[in-house]
Amino acid sequence: MMISGNRSDYIKISAFMFLFFVVWTMSFSLYAIWLGQHATLTSAQIGAVFAVNGAFAVVLKPIYGYITDKLGMKKYLLYFVAVMSSLLMPFFTYVYHPLLLSHFYIGIAVGALYLSLAWYAGIGVSESYCDRFGRLKGFEFGRIRMWGSCGAAMTASFAGILFNISPVINFTISSIVSLVMLALLISIKIPASDNIENAVVSKKKISLPDVGDLLKQGNFWRFCFYVAGIVWVMHIAEQQFPRYFVSFFNGNKQGTSWYGYLSTVQAIVEFISMMTVPWLVNRIGPYKTLIAAGLLIGTRLVISGFATSAIMIAFIKPFYGLENAMLLIAVFKYIADNFDKRVNSTMYLIGYQCFIYVGTIFVSAPIGALYDKIGFSKAYFIMGAIIIFFSLVSTFVLKNEKKIECRKDISTGSTLQESK
Repeated sequence: MMISGNRSDYIKISAFMFLFFVVWTMSFSLYAIWLGQHATLTSAQIGAVFAVNGAFAVVLKPIYGYITDKLGMKKYLLYFVAVMSSLLMPFFTYVYHPLLLSHFYIGIAVGALYLSLAWYAGIGVSESYCDRFGRLKGFEFGRIRMWGSCGAAMTASFAGILFNISPVINFTISSIVSLVMLALLISIKIPASDNIENAVVSKKKISLPDVGDLLKQGNFWRFCFYVAGIVWVMHIAEQQFPRYFVSFFNGNKQGTSWYGYLSTVQAIVEFISMMTVPWLVNRIGPYKTLIAAGLLIGTRLVISGFATSAIMIAFIKPFYGLENAMLLIAVFKYIADNFDKRVNSTMYLIGYQCFIYVGTIFVSAPIGALYDKIGFSKAYFIMGAIIIFFSLVSTFVLKNEKKIECRKDISTGSTLQESK
């Protein structure tokens, strides 16, 4: 049974994730559509935008990860992310949109900087902090993250409708919710005792040589191989998926509205999965879960390539919610099992979040051009086949064992080994 203090902490940190994904879904889930319809960019130009966004994210995510590990349980970086997010409406309306129309390349750079500070790096910091918070307080990350999915589900049902009226409405709501999110963060009290040495926070704080040591580990690069072959392609496929879905409708507005409803179903699937997948990961282990997630992602994209109607796509797409839950929960547990706790956030931000955007830099623009050349359906079939191939190879690449810890038997004085 959860004690009263931990129950209050759980409610507040879950509410934070709920609000963060309200903001994300209200604005960012429709970002590709906004770039195409309101900024009037081509698929190749949109691919270039995502590539530059990825480049800025690659620079900022390691910095955010290092700062997060350095701060321990302190929330200063989350405060900064919330403040940046609150500027969303004035930035998109009065800075980003005009720049994309008049000075395209300057607009890309300025937008990439803002989006990385507020969202691309911000989501990684938020999820990493919630994982750390949960492990410290004794509850599963998935049971916190599921409320983010709940926020996404509730918001997606009407975000597309508001977007059809005016995207400014979406951006304004996002800015207001960000301020509420900031107030909620301030209300979460972290005792000094939670920031000293324990199962989550190390007494010896991370230093730059620790990051260098992490990059020298073979296990780090084996994990990055998995991310490069599977998660890179998955995220690039999702970037312009809203445009693929809308293409099955005669009118963009009708497609945008239906995409909002589809996103609601997907978020509900993710919410349920975040509750149930921790049981699966604890039972079969993060290694097997990562492999299973890769095969599921690849299969979904291959089937998407054969889609001939919006109904078929609508049936397939919600599986992304299950895939995302499997990936996130398995990744955090894999990192906890195989890496020093001092570098957990750095590992997540560099090895997972940052490395995703390395792929975005190099692959987004070519894939965008591929969409224009051979169409969405053939491109999705190719991407799905690539993911299945890398999933099979990853069975030999990923490390399939748990970190071994030593403890002293008080009665005998002997040293025992036990799996984490």
